[in-house]
Amino acid sequence: MARLKRKIDDYLVNWKNENDHLPLIIRGAGQIGKTNAIRNFGEENYKVYIEINFALQPQFLNIFEQGFEVDTIIKNISLKLPNINIIPNETLIFFDEMQECPSAATSLKAFNMDRRFDVICSGSLMGINYKQIESNSVGNKMDYIMRSMDFEEFLWAKGYKDSQIEEIYSYMKELKPLPKLMYDVLLENFKEYIIVGGMPKIVSLFIENKNYSGILKMQQQILLDYEEDITKYANGLDQAKILSVYRQIPVFLGKDNKKFQISKIKEGARNREYIGVIDWLKNAGIINVSYDLAQLNLPLKGNYNPENYRLYFGDTGLLIGSLDEEAQDDLRNNENFNTYKGAIYENLIGDMLVKAGYDLYFYRNDNKRIEMDFFVRDVNSLIPVEVKASNNSTPSLNKLIDSNSSSDIKYGIKLCNKNIGFNGKFYTFPYFMTFLLKRFLKEKNNL
Repeated sequence: MARLKRKIDDYLVNWKNENDHLPLIIRGAGQIGKTNAIRNFGEENYKVYIEINFALQPQFLNIFEQGFEVDTIIKNISLKLPNINIIPNETLIFFDEMQECPSAATSLKAFNMDRRFDVICSGSLMGINYKQIESNSVGNKMDYIMRSMDFEEFLWAKGYKDSQIEEIYSYMKELKPLPKLMYDVLLENFKEYIIVGGMPKIVSLFIENKNYSGILKMQQQILLDYEEDITKYANGLDQAKILSVYRQIPVFLGKDNKKFQISKIKEGARNREYIGVIDWLKNAGIINVSYDLAQLNLPLKGNYNPENYRLYFGDTGLLIGSLDEEAQDDLRNNENFNTYKGAIYENLIGDMLVKAGYDLYFYRNDNKRIEMDFFVRDVNSLIPVEVKASNNSTPSLNKLIDSNSSSDIKYGIKLCNKNIGFNGKFYTFPYFMTFLLKRFLKEKNNL
């Protein structure tokens, strides 16, 4: 399969070129492409690249037994890899599946102080105890959170060039409607992305076959693999609780208010009993959590209710894969989302916002009949973002902007299947431009 261009590629090159860069830990869910990205980077940018997978190569688990002096570690690696000449300042060491060897994290302090060798660690987030890693390597590492492919990376995989992305953005920046041909082609690509998702192996299969054959099976297998990892790695937490929450996400997304209600999973259960479960799934990278804003004010992080939240899959392709067989057929053959239409778009936009660097927040006030799917911000504004599965009117968006409910709300954004526009109160953008939203808001404020 052809190599896929990823956003982490540029990050890794910049990391290498920084003076006095720290050892790096790449965080993210399983099967999102961490290992391939690091391997490609190592092979292309270093004279010597060493990859040690502690799950597949248990013979390396004892390289730290004599302590954490770098010379001792390098000597032990050399004993096991006698044909590799490890050259100072020219070598990248990649410790993969580090959850199987916590000592790898402890070694980062020594490597950072020594400075002769670059080190990157990665592994299954489900099995990594970050409290332990922080205590062992605080101040001696950098973290990069990697996610499955966003829509821009999907377009790259389809063959689109950066110059074409810039042309798309130019219409957004100037608030000019996209030409019909460009709009229709991008929408068709976006519909493919909805069904395929951003898991690299699945994207590669889709690009190679030019159809959806085999994709559902791969999506369902990843969902099962995650369940297996939950069973394997959920130490100290109730595995049954984690599995029940994980399996119920599509059910609650199909409901009108989409609120995740623990009491509906188990009678008498309380939110505080499940806080660790939600945090564990979020830290593992397989769900996104959106919190209810108690007050419509900035800063966002200081004004939400931690006990009222919605859960989304960290990859919308996996939400699609979790639906029943009949829904799958309907979706692929008729592009009919039925009950899940709103949930799928909401999950998708939430995922795109997270991949763009946003945290997720929503608002619901039944008394005022106001519900807003998401909020983002620019330098000095709180921005409601409404996701419309259809091109219906936007009463909640208008109310929030017009009602003086918050001095921080000055304008809004509507995401739907409609071309670019601005009516003086809110911007309208097609769904597929969400990946450009953060850049638009930043540059809008710098004009």
